[in-house]
Amino acid sequence: MPIYEYRCGDCKRRVSIFFRSFADTAASPQCPNCGGTNLTRLVSRVATVKSEDARMEALSDPSAFGDVDENDPKSMARFMRKMGNQVGGEDLGPEFNEMVDRLEAGENPEEIEKSMPGLGGEGAGDMGMGGLD
Repeated sequence: MPIYEYRCGDCKRRVSIFFRSFADTAASPQCPNCGGTNLTRLVSRVATVKSEDARMEALSDPSAFGDVDENDPKSMARFMRKMGNQVGGEDLGPEFNEMVDRLEAGENPEEIEKSMPGLGGEGAGDMGMGGLD
């Protein structure tokens, strides 16, 4: 049961149309917004499912650190946000979110660490970014 995306030439909207079978895709679809038949089929985005191991392996790839500037808090925040999104729906807690928000605001990592004792536990003096040296 495919779903195809189209651009309607009449109302200029992007629409998704569900077909009950692949045989039905041969018929001329109608725009659900305006009823027009002047539709151009679009290439849809494709999503792939990765295992947790594959996501973590991708994060550990040295090329993932290419655009991280350890002297720029905003750059560090972008990477940490990306890393947080890769853990697959796990809530990293309010401390993680606060730390990333403060980095995004340009706050100095050392100042954040001083104001959040125990941030990451024992040996986390570099906020977990020690591998970037």
